[in-house]
Amino acid sequence: MLTSKQRAELRAQAQKIDAIIQIGKDGISLETVQTADQALYARKIIKISVLDNSGLETKDAAYELASKTKSDVVQVIGNKFVLFKKTDKQTRREVNRLKNKK
Repeated sequence: MLTSKQRAELRAQAQKIDAIIQIGKDGISLETVQTADQALYARKIIKISVLDNSGLETKDAAYELASKTKSDVVQVIGNKFVLFKKTDKQTRREVNRLKNKK
């Protein structure tokens, strides 16, 4: 759980980044969850947009994806939301090691 001060700092960081994932008519698929999880490990903070044809409310999509990726919702504005996941260096090293084996 994030404190209000942490959330404010993350919102400031999120203003500078673009949405890297779009949720469309397929909704939140397994591929979307995997992509978001990998992006969270690499960047810690990501912005996601929900397209009108998805049939999902942005807030619902944000909390569903956050629970599936074990991350925190930083903010929801319009059709975009921001997720944050705290990762330690050891976890990131293991993920990179697994990527390099493939």
